[in-house]
Amino acid sequence: MALWRAYQRALAAHPWKVQVLTAGSLMGLGDVISQQLVERRGLQGHQAGRTLTMLSLGCGFVGPVLGGWYRVLDRLIPGSAKDYPDALVTNYYLWPAVQLANFYLVPLHYRLAVVQCVAVIWNSYLSWKAHQL
Repeated sequence: MALWRAYQRALAAHPWKVQVLTAGSLMGLGDVISQQLVERRGLQGHQAGRTLTMLSLGCGFVGPVLGGWYRVLDRLIPGSAKDYPDALVTNYYLWPAVQLANFYLVPLHYRLAVVQCVAVIWNSYLSWKAHQL
């Protein structure tokens, strides 16, 4: 519990830095778990560069981008936690099917356009859900 409280204090004092470091650390940890527990590489076969790549991606991209995105969403979308379960269930009806079709049926150079076209519909739904009276 002392470690959790220290994390909360650091997060309150330096939210951006802590979120970026958290994302990087957890992505790096995910790669270590993959290599050691799933792939069973052992310490000799561990690819440190791969772990460093994941850690760097978390610190340099995922943490800053998602951290910023959540801040934007928090300002733009009214707090509607009651709508979250509905939106989440709808998400699981829509996106797995879209991505399955996208990866298996759509050529690479069209995939972004396909996802963005579906995203127009999805974003319309989210906007409606967030602003229902």
